[in-house]
Order: sequence, then C-alpha cells, then structure tokens
Amino acid sequence: MEKVRVGVIGSGFIGNIHVDGLKHCPDAEIAAVASKTPGKARKFADARGIPDAYEDYRQLLARDDIQAVTVGVPNYLHEEVVTAAAQAGKHIMCEKPFARTFDEAERMLAAVKAAGVKLVYGEMLCFAPKYVRAKRLVDEGALGKVFLVKQSEEHDGPHMPWFWDVNLSGGGVLLDMGCHSIEFARWILNRPPIKSVQATLGTFVHSDRTQGEDHSICVIEFTNGAIAVAENSWGKTGGIDDRCEIYGTKGNTRADLIHGNALITHSKAGYGYAVEKADTTTGWTFTGFEEEWNYGFPQEMQHFINVVKGIEQPVETGEDGLEVLRVIYAAYQSAGEGRRIDFPYQPPKVEKPIDLWLRSR
Repeated sequence: MEKVRVGVIGSGFIGNIHVDGLKHCPDAEIAAVASKTPGKARKFADARGIPDAYEDYRQLLARDDIQAVTVGVPNYLHEEVVTAAAQAGKHIMCEKPFARTFDEAERMLAAVKAAGVKLVYGEMLCFAPKYVRAKRLVDEGALGKVFLVKQSEEHDGPHMPWFWDVNLSGGGVLLDMGCHSIEFARWILNRPPIKSVQATLGTFVHSDRTQGEDHSICVIEFTNGAIAVAENSWGKTGGIDDRCEIYGTKGNTRADLIHGNALITHSKAGYGYAVEKADTTTGWTFTGFEEEWNYGFPQEMQHFINVVKGIEQPVETGEDGLEVLRVIYAAYQSAGEGRRIDFPYQPPKVEKPIDLWLRSR
C-alpha cells in the first residue's frame, strides 16, 4: 500500500492532535513538521519520531516527496499558509475556522481552485463516533422529521494567548467554537438553505483579557422549517463540555462527548494537560479517555488521506467553511444591531467579523 507523505504545519495543541491522528492511519507517513518558533519544530519532531523539522514552512512545501499538509496555525495565518500550500501543489486539511474573514476565505478557495488541489475543512465533529451514530439515526428516519438541533461546546477559555486578541483571531467564542456548532447542525440536517440568523453575545467573565465575547447563543432558521441552536462559552468552569440534542417528529436523541466517556476524578495535585488546556485539573473533574478518538480526530485524518488518494470525496469542504463564516458574520451583525438577519446574506466589508458587534457597544 503506497503511503501518502504528509507535512504538519503548526506544532501547537492542534498540531499535536494532527500528528496523533495521522499515526492511526496505516497509509499515511508524517514526513516533516514546521513551526516558526525557534527550536520548537525540532523538539516537537524528535519527541514524536518525525524525521524532519523546519522553522520556515515554505521549506516543507518545497519538498516534492510531500503530497499533503495539515494546517494547524493561528487564524490570522490561514490564508497565507493555505495559499502557499495550494501554489506548491499540496493537498490541504485546514483547521477551523476556515479563515479569519470572509474575504480571506474567498481568496483561499480561489487559490485552491486555481491550483487544482484537494482541500478538506477541519470539522472533526462530523467524525466523532457518537455524533456519527446520531447522524445515522437522522438519515435512517428513526427520529422522523428533525425540527431542532442543539449543539454546544463550552469551557473556561482558550489555551493560547492569540485567541484572546480579536485582531489575530477575528472574534471570540462564536468564531472559535460556534463554528463547530453551526456546521454540526448543517451536517445533521443535510445542509438546507438558511432562512435567518439571530444571536446574543456577551463578555461576562473575561473582559480583562479580551474584547471578544465569552458566551454566545445563535439561533439559525432553515428554509425546511428546522431550527438550530448553537450555544458556546469561554465562561463555563469545571472542564470542557461538548454535547448535542436532536429532536424529531418521531423521536429524539442526545449525545455527550466528554462526560459519557470520562473517569470521575478528584485530584489535589492536578494532572495531564493542565498547562496546555484552558481548564484546570484540580478538584473534581471528568478525566478524558481516548479523547482524540471520541472527538473524531483520527477518523478525520483517515478521511483526509482517503480524499488525497481519491477514495472519498470531502465530507467537509472549503465551501462549507465559507458558509459557516457567513453565518458567523450574520450572528455578529444580529447581536450588534439587535435584530434578525435574513438570508440570502452577503457579509459587509469589515476588518474582522467581530467588528459588526463591537461597533455597537
């Protein structure tokens, strides 16, 4: 079996997850990693048995023996890296959110199309085993006609400083984690057209750290009559929480990605990812077990390899990432203007999505 040689761009929290996921793929080989922080790429590579490391990702892209790359860099670098990767002829898996702004996303899609490469948008919830089973229930008709999808991901704040800077990230928790909830609902419902978006945002806990919202509630109406509720938080203490509920005319289902697979732990000392993750691990916590698998990261990476090999078509495309951004823009504008935003909708030209909310404060 011929292996796809992959370069990993980014050596932070998500880069580590990409590597762990790719190691589950028998037909993938991690050839190199790139990180601009001096010495970090080499240390990262040595610890994970990756042959080569670069401080300039363009050196990785220049290698003819690398067919594909994963992009796990901060939001403000997505356009630069994805465009360069496409121009180098590499197939791409780009982490969420697809871009910091709508204009960046459109330019990225144009670059990918011009280069003729394949791109997978990084929405791992579509590969999380519990959520995949929920999707199958919907598609089999077990719940009847679905009229409500609720999804939330909540914790007490991001793990890297750049997330808090809206000029680098583009927004707060709506952009960071609302992108998951929005695309989850679109996927469950088989992506019907959107009728309207309405949102309420607030900075309740972390106003000393960010201009961005740390709690968001977004309601999406679809033209088929279904409703999605996306609630996301950087203000929820006690560890990460990720769950969904799906209501239909003949039944309902719900899934908890974290608590249903966790050990209930009390620790005075703390453990594990206390430095890398936002939540602390002292006191009572839900200790994750096979977290990457339960979240769908290895399955997502295998799908990406299958797309590169021509075995599958992307479940999540760059166009999906663009549509998620469209909803996020509408949600910021809705919260800023205190009204429902009707679709079809073309986002206004702003420097960053959150400006549509910030300018009203």
